[in-house]
Amino acid sequence: MNKNLRLKEKYEGEIIEKLAQEFGITNKMAVPKVNKVIVNMGIGDAVKDKGVLEQARNDLAAITGQLPTTRAAKVSVASFSLRQGMPVGLKVTLRRDRMYAFLDKLFSVVLPRLRDFRGVSVKSFDKNGNYTLGIEESMVFPEIDLAKTKPRGLEITVVTSTDDNKKARALLKYLGMPFVKEDNTNMRKENKEAGK
Repeated sequence: MNKNLRLKEKYEGEIIEKLAQEFGITNKMAVPKVNKVIVNMGIGDAVKDKGVLEQARNDLAAITGQLPTTRAAKVSVASFSLRQGMPVGLKVTLRRDRMYAFLDKLFSVVLPRLRDFRGVSVKSFDKNGNYTLGIEESMVFPEIDLAKTKPRGLEITVVTSTDDNKKARALLKYLGMPFVKEDNTNMRKENKEAGK
């Protein structure tokens, strides 16, 4: 088994069948899947120091295995010395093999390294089956050398093919997303609120 693609192989070899049985899906093409993973990094301090942009770009490329695109400010804000068009963020969109490799690393290596980590919230889904996770410091990624760079926050959005949060949650759970453990009372309350 290719170590970098073990999550993809697990999805194709085990998870598709589990999801199909759990939700009574007869068409395998209709089984929920991850379409893409979007990773954003804010670089507001790049306005004052051009070297910050290059270092942040290198860090995000090391973390994701893909060169990021630069996000520019849409409006000018005088109090922040920010002009329209200035770089304020970096973005990477991962698909296919790189997406699976990144998720595997995120679930099995990065999240367990967070201080006092007890699991991620089940309440971070939007209404379209997508999950967004914030990481305060990029130093939890093994590629980041603290001696050479400044820790930065990341926002990671996992975009799924389903708009049903129950199915999306099951998909991510089977892939290895370490959700915080809840008692049955909380789960029943959540399902009732969601109208399930």
